Amino acid sequence: VGALKNRLSVIDKAQKNITELSDQMLGLQDILANKQARGAFGQVQLRNIVEMYLAPSEFDFEVTLSNGKRTDCLVRLPQPPGPVAIDAKFPLESFNAMHRATDAAARTKAGRAFADDVLKHVRDIAEKYILPDETADWALMFLPSEAVSSELHANFGNVIERSHELKVVIVSPSTMMAALTSIRAVLKDVRMREQAGLIQKEVVALLRDVTLMRERAEKLQNHFKQAS
Repeated sequence: VGALKNRLSVIDKAQKNITELSDQMLGLQDILANKQARGAFGQVQLRNIVEMYLAPSEFDFEVTLSNGKRTDCLVRLPQPPGPVAIDAKFPLESFNAMHRATDAAARTKAGRAFADDVLKHVRDIAEKYILPDETADWALMFLPSEAVSSELHANFGNVIERSHELKVVIVSPSTMMAALTSIRAVLKDVRMREQAGLIQKEVVALLRDVTLMRERAEKLQNHFKQAS
């Protein structure tokens, strides 16, 4: 009887967990169904990844540039190349329409709409967040979905090629982590060179002080000789 009660208890707990997971999935579906909420979801995911990989002094969120446009994130790389803008985009409607299509003609039409949506975002980022003498001459477009990013890189090579021409690199959560790892290495190298430069400056100053001390010692020695 005791074993039966334990099994029933385990089953009851498992059913509660399934119910909670179902509620969470429904909540996520509600978020992704709303365009504004979906945008906020992408920004939160971007924020979490950036905060995980970079130090607080190396980035800022919601930065307004000199043209009045506000980017989701600005990674403060030194010149060159300069600060790198990152903006989150989530073209989900056309992506879902493409996968819901029941025939080849519908899939082709939805695929064109998906490509157009992505390229519109790419052009917006290129126009708004790549500014001469203010930012780097390239920017990152963050897609908060591995599935959308995989579809794009696997079947829409022309879109990826065009984005490279416009100097906008499209990244998913995983490739964003790789990109930030590279950026972190660059920033670390910059800091090391800054520290090396500081050490070199201090060594030069120290040598100058030693030279002055030697000259003063020689003058003092001459005074002693004269006094003698």
